Parts: sequence; C-alpha cells; structure tokens
Amino acid sequence: MTTTTDLCYLPLHELAGRLRSKDVSPVEATEAVLERIERLNPKLNAYITVMADQALAGARTAADEIAAGGYRGPLHGVPVAVKDLCQTKGVRTTAASKILADWVPDEDATIVRKLREAGAILVGKLNLHEFAFGTTGVSHHFGPARNPWNADYITGGSSSGSGAAVAAGLCFAAIGSDTGGSIRIPASLCGIAGMKPTYGRVSVAGVVPLSSSLDHLGPMARTTRDCALMLGAIAGHDPADPHSADAPVEDWAAALDGASLAGVRIGVANFAFEQADPEVGTLVRAAIDALGRLGAELAEIDLAFLKDYWAATSVVLIAEAAAYHRENIEQRAEDFGDDVRARLQGGLGIPVADYIHSCRAMEEVRRTCDEMLLKDVDLLALPTALKTAVPIETVIKDDPTIGLTLLTGQFDLTGQPAMSVPCGLTSAGLPVGLQLVGRRFDERAVLRAAHVFETQSGISIGHPPVE
Repeated sequence: MTTTTDLCYLPLHELAGRLRSKDVSPVEATEAVLERIERLNPKLNAYITVMADQALAGARTAADEIAAGGYRGPLHGVPVAVKDLCQTKGVRTTAASKILADWVPDEDATIVRKLREAGAILVGKLNLHEFAFGTTGVSHHFGPARNPWNADYITGGSSSGSGAAVAAGLCFAAIGSDTGGSIRIPASLCGIAGMKPTYGRVSVAGVVPLSSSLDHLGPMARTTRDCALMLGAIAGHDPADPHSADAPVEDWAAALDGASLAGVRIGVANFAFEQADPEVGTLVRAAIDALGRLGAELAEIDLAFLKDYWAATSVVLIAEAAAYHRENIEQRAEDFGDDVRARLQGGLGIPVADYIHSCRAMEEVRRTCDEMLLKDVDLLALPTALKTAVPIETVIKDDPTIGLTLLTGQFDLTGQPAMSVPCGLTSAGLPVGLQLVGRRFDERAVLRAAHVFETQSGISIGHPPVE
C-alpha cells in the first residue's frame, strides 16, 4: 500500500509515469503534498505562501485534461513550487523582504508561465534569504528555513525554502536562483540535486534580480533525471530577457538513457580540498573515486586561479545588488535585515573602477573559460561547499566566515553549467554535495555524469528524518 509519505517521496519522473497511466491522479498527488506542507511547514518554514486553492483547482483541470487524452508531458499534474522572487500573477511575491511583503504582481515571470504551460501544479512560493542576498537562508523578516536533516540547522541559501521543500517531500521539484551558489549550496546542505544551467539558458524575466550579470535560474529536485525534465520545460530563448541566449533546447532527460562515463575525462580541482572540512573532503574524494571506477578518466589539475574568479564575482554581485536597491537603502534602510543592509551599504562604496575592472574580467572569462578550465578534460569535479550545514543560532548575521560560496561563485562568473548531487552523510548525519562543472551550454555532459554517479555508484543518502 502506498502511503502519503511514499507518494510525496516519489521521484518526479516516477510520479509522471503514474499520472500518465492514470494510476495516480493530479488531485491525489496535490492533496498529498498539501497535507504534508500543512504538517511539516510549521517545522521547516519552507513556504512563505501556500497556494492550496489554486493548486487544487489546477490539479482538477489537469486530471480532466489527462483523462481526455490531453497529456502535455512529464510535468503535467506534478506539484512544484518556486522561489518567492519569481512573479506570480495575483499571488504575492515577497522576495522574503519587508519592502515587497505585500506586492501582488500583475503577471507571471516567464519561468512560472512555462511551468504552467507544461501543466505543472504550482503549490506555493518558497522561502529564501532576503532578496536572495545571503547563503544561509536565515530570513530576517520571515524566519529561517530549517534543514530537514536537523531542524536546528541552516538549509544554505539563498534558495533555502527550495532546498528544504524538495528534501522533505513538500513538492516534487522547485525553482531556485543562483548568483553566487544559491541553487547548489542548499542542494548540497539539504541532500538533493540542483543545477545552475549556463548563463542565459533560462529566462530571468519577471524575477526580482540580485545581480543581472550573474543571476541564473534552475531546477532543484530529488534526482538528476528530475532536474533534466524541469530544465527541458523552463529553458529557451525569451525576448523579454536581454541576457537570454538563443540556444537550442535539448531533451536532456532522454540523453540520460544509456549514459556512461567510459572515456569521460574529469579534472579534480585539487585546490578545493585545501580548506574543506575533513569529512567533506573524504566523502567527495570517495565520490570522485567512484566516478573513476565507473569508467571516467581522472586527472588532478591545479585551478588555484579560480580564487581570483571568486573575487571578481563578489565585486560584480555586491555592486549590482547595491545599484538595484540604492533608492530603498538610502530612503528606508531600516526595512532591510541587518546582514543584507550591511552588504548593500558596503556595495554602494565599491569604486566604479573596481566594478568596471571586474566586469571586463567577467567578459574575458566567459569567452575563455572552457579553454582555461576544460582544455584537457570534459568536466570538473570538486566539493559543492567547504562545510556542511551549521546551527542557525551561529549565523544570526550570516557570518561570512562560513565561506559557503567559495567553491560556487566562480561558475556564476564563467556562466558554465554546474550541478550538485548528494555524495554522502557525515558522522553527524548531514549531507555533502559533489559538484560537477561542464562547458558552456553543455548541460548534457553534466547531467549524464551526475546521473551515472547517482544510479551506479551505490552511494545514496535516503530521505531526511523529519516527519
């Protein structure tokens, strides 16, 4: 007998098969998710807004469409959620801020529209670090999202609610944003899969920005295949986004069938292990060894210059965030959380020359990154984060010494696709993520390697203990 919990923990692709065969109805799946949200969201604070009535209405429509032979594809009837900086028509979009706490947009963001067109059921808006400007998910105004592996610990951020909701079975997949690591960090700390696609691959039109030069949107789910299905629905050129890339949308999920690592060259970024916590380093090294046993050719490579990329990322991100929020930070600074206010005020003091220099470096890096980083290999492998989740009480002001972006921010600068997949639990029962990085617009290679690792390595962490 399938319980509600069993249903909510199905991988999206398995639920899709059951919905298509009418073994499960969209209404049944949506009711199960909403019941789980009602029970667990008070513990986890993953959602800011739950759209129960709209979700049930959408589920009934999807059920009728599927029954009538109008199946739209693998997201049809699947309950998903979006980070609460994606505009939703008629539903408040807060960006976890006091300033936008009551904002109700008149239209959907492009990514929300695409999900609706694919038949997905939007069950709610997910918590985040205020204005996506932080890595812990400790929200000043809406409270911290809590990690399903230990509710006293952070989820990572800024896509904090997305990480918690997916890990705890409060949706089948979610949308996160990634400007310095905000998809991959919570994916790592919450034990799920999360992909930052190539810059421009997914439209950011209708999304509250953090740094327009670095902002990415991408999928977070419990399996690589689920991320591939989500990416197939949300990718594509959008004239409404000036940074949108006119690149073909592939069937990334189909490309996983028969995937192999035979002959795939993977570069191990050895600098990344220098500062990593010992358990993190051990688990990621074991995961990389597993890639080798599965056929990959491994090579240690020196990429210490990625530290310089990280520095340029920080300048661009903070300066652009400060420019976007300048009027509010000057006129109503008290309405920002302490940590975000301090970073924005610091950003206003960045010299123009430093910003221009970093932007020029970014332009050069995006032209040359594939040759610089992947000249002799097909993929990079390294930890997603130097540490696992830490107690919420230790990061009330988002202590920057945690260093959660030190291995992720570089790839927002390069714009390359990068993905985190779970590769083990520490002795404290906290997840660790393996990060894989590929060439620009080669999400296929990243997804295939992640899928092989996930399905053939024998390394699995199961589901978190929250119930």
